Amino acid sequence: MNTDHRGERTVLGFDYGRRRIGVAVGQEITGTATELASVPAREGVPDWPALARLVRRWAPDALVVGVPYHMDGRGHELTGQARRFARQLQDRFQLPVHEMDERLSSHEAEAIAAERRAAGHPRRTRKGDIDRLAARIIVEDWLRLQERRGE
Repeated sequence: MNTDHRGERTVLGFDYGRRRIGVAVGQEITGTATELASVPAREGVPDWPALARLVRRWAPDALVVGVPYHMDGRGHELTGQARRFARQLQDRFQLPVHEMDERLSSHEAEAIAAERRAAGHPRRTRKGDIDRLAARIIVEDWLRLQERRGE
């Protein structure tokens, strides 16, 4: 882990869902993220061993959880659950956890998937693909925010 070197941190990002959790990894030094996995969840309970394997493998300096809100800023039905998931991540992995407003990340992910299909992407888009894409968007948005803030 690289916690003393702002601008060089590795972060894991999560798009929380009751059935699946999209996961992506991002690097501050490049400002980019890569889609990693779609981890199953049962009625909102994540596959914690799968998440622990990802955390061990990527050794992130921080975690970023997308928190959904309605367009007017009101809480969404999943807002509280995503925030609870963020607290659970912090408790389990003892890493800094940042919440990121994820308004429109899933819509943006669906648009990217549609562009890929239009460009001749060889296979059909699965729901897990959208979750991974949304996690990537959440991480990249967070990285841009950190860069603007100078953090």
